[in-house]
Amino acid sequence: MKIIVGGKGRMGQLIAKTAEEHGHTVVGLFDAFSLDELKAAEKADMIIDFSHRDNLGWICDYVNENNAALVYGTTGLSPEQKEKLFALAESHPVFYSANFSYGVAVLQELLRKAVPMLKDTFDMELTETHHNQKADAPSGTAKAILEILNPDGEFEEVYGRSGMCGARKKEIGVHALRGGTEAGEHTVHFFGNNESITITHHADNRQIFVNGAIRAAEYLAEKEAGLYNMQDLLKSE
Repeated sequence: MKIIVGGKGRMGQLIAKTAEEHGHTVVGLFDAFSLDELKAAEKADMIIDFSHRDNLGWICDYVNENNAALVYGTTGLSPEQKEKLFALAESHPVFYSANFSYGVAVLQELLRKAVPMLKDTFDMELTETHHNQKADAPSGTAKAILEILNPDGEFEEVYGRSGMCGARKKEIGVHALRGGTEAGEHTVHFFGNNESITITHHADNRQIFVNGAIRAAEYLAEKEAGLYNMQDLLKSE
């Protein structure tokens, strides 16, 4: 494939390097400050973006103008931006996920099976940890996990606790830790009477997300217009 990578930072460079190692051609790395370079670049049939939500506008324009496919992993989108992305999937192949780790996808499948069995008798808590440069909190992955824990909104979602908060109600606590160079960790705690269950995914570095993005791009290459995610990728393997 001929691939455009959104963003020139560390993640973009790692995506480009890995894509080339897989035999693909990277047309270039672009962001909002390099769109003149984009106009002069060779046409691509795939965009992979993990950069910043402010790049979504030109990315959608490029996909529409060049009939390209899109692998999108940027988090922190506004409701309006999500609507724009979902609308794009009506006419083009779009693979969208808050986390491209294969292990996180498996963790989410485990939670889909565990939550119905535990939610009525166990208390649930969610913690996530990321590096000190991450812009959004909770992480996009944590929000996706929270949707699995609380699909019908029956629990109050409490973001951190302080003061005299009293006894626990029907709630799920959500906690974001930030520091150092931590690539990412997500943990779901189930606390019962005299027993507990903890499910954790820990990322050692960004390469696992890049590997997942390349895997998604190769999966998406032959797909028709539509919105795809890591669940679709799991089912295909």
